[in-house]
Parts: sequence; C-alpha cells; structure tokens
Amino acid sequence: MRRCYPCVLFLLIVSWCFAQDAVKTATKTPARQTAATNGDDNTLINENPVTVKTNGDSKKPADTDPVFGVPPLPPGKTSLVGGRVTNIDGVHNKLGVKVFEGGKWTVAFDERTHFYVDGSETTFEKVKKGDRVYVDTMLDNHRIFARNVHVITKAGHVADARGQVTAFDNGVITLRDELSARPVQFRVDSQTQVKRDGATASAGEIHPGSLVTVLFTPDNNGGGVAREITVLAGNGQSFTFAGRVRHLDLRNNQLAIENDSDNKTYEIALDGETLPSNLMVGSDVTVAAVFDGRQYVANSISVK
Repeated sequence: MRRCYPCVLFLLIVSWCFAQDAVKTATKTPARQTAATNGDDNTLINENPVTVKTNGDSKKPADTDPVFGVPPLPPGKTSLVGGRVTNIDGVHNKLGVKVFEGGKWTVAFDERTHFYVDGSETTFEKVKKGDRVYVDTMLDNHRIFARNVHVITKAGHVADARGQVTAFDNGVITLRDELSARPVQFRVDSQTQVKRDGATASAGEIHPGSLVTVLFTPDNNGGGVAREITVLAGNGQSFTFAGRVRHLDLRNNQLAIENDSDNKTYEIALDGETLPSNLMVGSDVTVAAVFDGRQYVANSISVK
C-alpha cells in the first residue's frame, strides 16, 4: 500500500494542472475583440473606442484629430488686399505683405489656402519675396487668414502701385514705389483717368512729391500703362483720419489706422506726439495729420 502513495500524489498534481488550464481558457478574451450580444449574432466587434463628431444632421463622421484635423474656414466676409511679398515663412505658415494702400500685414495660411500664379493653382513654394500678390483675407480669431493668394507676373493683368511721384514729363510718370528698390515708370495716355478726393481731376494735379496710387497694366520691365491715377496727398496737405488702431509701435513712433471713410489702412508717424494714456491697439481714434512730402505725421490724436 505504501508504494501507491506516489502514484496517487502524481495523479492529484496532474488533475490540479488541468483544472488551472481550464479556468484560464474560460476567462481569456481575444485581444481587442468581444462577442456581440444581439440575439444569436456571434460576430466579433472591435472594443477599441473611436471618437467621432457629426456635423448637424449628417451621419458622416467629421475628422476630430487634434493634430492633423483641418477646421472649416472661419465665417465672415473676405477682404481683398494687394501688395508685394516681403517674406514667406513655410515653417510657421506666415506671409508678409507690404500692402499698396500702406501698412505691413502678416497673413496666416494653411492647407485651406489656395495659391495661384497668373490664374493657375500652385503651392506656396512658388511664391517668392518681391512678388506682387492679391490676397483674399478674412479674420480668424485674432489673426488675418489668407483664403486665396493670387500672384501676378504676366503682362495683361491689372495691378496696383503706390508711392511718391519723382517726375512727370512727356507722358511718363516716374514713381518711387514703396515696394521697389528702384523707381518705376508708367506711360500716361488719353485713356488714363486721374482722380482726387473721389472726383475726376486733371493730370495737372500730379506734381513731384505727390503721393499717388496707380492702377496699371504691367509690362515685362516692371512698369506699364497707367489706367487710373489717384492723387492721395500733396506736400503740406492736411488730413483727418477716423477709425480703429490696427498697429501701434511706440519704439518706431508709428501707428496704423483703418480709416472708416475708405476702409484703407494708413501708417502715421507720431513724431514725438504726446499720446493719450488710453491709446492701444483696437482703440477708435481720430487723428489730425499732415503729409510732409514723405509720410503722414500726426498733429493730434484723440481716443473716442
């Protein structure tokens, strides 16, 4: 009888091992899968949760990826601004534009922005410093966002220039373009219209030192035929601007104001002017200024 004890012990150990394996098999669930409990349907479904968001009544899930998801375009109207590219940052998706009406804008862009060169869609890599551009802009929270960027390089497209007249002789106006490193010349013919203060004027209103904008058809030399010339200011002329402060640079004594009367932005030199203590970006102000032949200089500033 004593010789049977080892056999019995061996059988007990084997039985215990089989019992443990049975328990593990019964409780084990396939990784990331479980059986559906709808009736007799034993189809396996994924347990890994998926977060989606529906747009309105649409049943199509929207992309909610916080890193790679692209949000919809911001609501609101677009505003067209023309100027020359001062820099383009493809890392931070920012486009610097020196606008024809005055001022320097930093415009954001991303995957939603469309880029065109002479009407053909392209990518931002084709935009170069110095290019003349027209940008459909809209406000996206506190930044200016580019919906469309149009680069104009070929003759036949109408473009703008802004600067100071250095000469006007023999039907040719020479302009020191604010965006160019050299003077630009435009031909003036019988079809060229001249305007001042919103009314039709004569070419005699154009003098050296005058600040003008020129709507022109460009040629391959950087100039072109002037279609419309608007005289903005003459030396010593006084102006009153009323609108919202868009930029304030106390180090360089300059502010930029979006003028209510024409919805254009003007840079105004402060020139040591005593500033109101409550002046800040976003303030509604009235500025009395004079054009000194080079820039607008503030004489007084009042905050509304």
